[in-house]
Order: sequence, then C-alpha cells, then structure tokens
Amino acid sequence: MRLIPAIDIIDGKCVRLSKGDYSTKKVYNENPLEVAKDFEAHGIQYLHLVDLDGAKSKHIVNHKVLESIASKTSLQIDFGGGLKSNEDLHIAFESGAKQITGGSIAVKDQETFLGWLSTYGPEKIILGADANNEKVAVSGWQEESDLQLIPFVQRYQSEGITYVICTDISKDGMLQGPAFQLYTKMLEQTKKGLNLIASGGISTFDELPKLAEIGCEGTIIGKAIYEGKISLKQLENYILENG
Repeated sequence: MRLIPAIDIIDGKCVRLSKGDYSTKKVYNENPLEVAKDFEAHGIQYLHLVDLDGAKSKHIVNHKVLESIASKTSLQIDFGGGLKSNEDLHIAFESGAKQITGGSIAVKDQETFLGWLSTYGPEKIILGADANNEKVAVSGWQEESDLQLIPFVQRYQSEGITYVICTDISKDGMLQGPAFQLYTKMLEQTKKGLNLIASGGISTFDELPKLAEIGCEGTIIGKAIYEGKISLKQLENYILENG
C-alpha cells in the first residue's frame, strides 16, 4: 500500500483543516517545500497536494507551490483543489503534477471530467469521491449532493476510472480513525481493479496495516504527521519493510 502524505495549501502555506472547515485552519509550516523535502528524506515517494485556495475560488491558484515541489524533489505528486477547466489541468500538468484529482467537477460537469479522462488516461486522472453519510460532497465540502457514493463510483468505473480517493468528511482531521467499514463496503461493491485511496481520520500507525489488509491501494496521511501521532521514521520503516 502506498503511503501518501498530504500538504494542504492556503496563501502558499502548509495548513490543515478539520472536516473541511476553513475557520479551523491551522498553519503548520510557512514553507511547503521544506515539508516535502522532509518527506522525501524519509523515503516517501508520493505526495497529495491540495490547493485549498483553488477549491474556494474554483480555479487553480497555488500552481507555483506545485512547480517548486515538483522541480526540487522527486516526489510523485497528485494535485487537486478547484480544477475546473482544461486550462487548469494544463497548468497543473505543466507545473509538474503526475496525477490530478477531480472532485466537484465530476459531479457538476461530467462532460468535462470525462473529456479529461479520455485525453489524459486513467493513470493520470483520479476521481475525488468525498462523502458525508455516503452522499457525495462538493465545493470544498461546503455542499452535499444527492448522489449516493457507491453508485457514483460504480458509474465512473464503467467510464474507465481506476483511481479513487475517498474521504469520509466526518473523519477528516479529527484523528479518530479512518472509515474502515465504508472502504470495505466500497471494495466489495465495486468492480475489481479499483485503486482505492483512503483519506481522512488516520490517527495511529496501527491503522495503516489494517487499511492495507482491507485492500486499499494507498492511504493519505495528514494531520497525524503534523501533530506527531505518526512519525516519519515509522513511515520510512513501513516502506522499507513492505518494499
């Protein structure tokens, strides 16, 4: 299972929110590149980079941060937050993203999202399927849609999506453990071959092998690292042991 630390960006700084609420913002580092280099120094190969300003303004904002990390580390970056147009996508890939995550757009503008999938292929386009009470949430989690999570993922699987990041919003930033039951259910009810990336709520190192056992292809770890609940040394050892 891939370990994917998260860096969330507001005003060019590394921050974390709780349950996607901007009023809970906590700045952890003024310099995201410093954080990314620290991850890389501990053997981490992947990074989940979220443009929270972009998510709010509905277009890419912090692409300079992406460019800086992509050009000064060897981390493979998946980038999301406010990607709404072909131009946004072009900027993200030009700035060094290996993959992009589309969330709200996959709900609100299916045609554009499917166009991206067709143009760039399923290795580069991740479906962001974030949910509250198994209903898909959009617009930086400020809105809940009427779409049921699992049928939503199934529909996109039939269109060729293979990578899905799923955050249970009620868990995000709360350090109370991830949504094991939800991920188990998703993997049971979707087609084989889904690369499910768990996100939200990771609070202790012991949860990681459990997510791997369920069948998650990757897991995104945010606040647990910044709050010292999981050390980078532990992640480094996990990577070494699991190749």
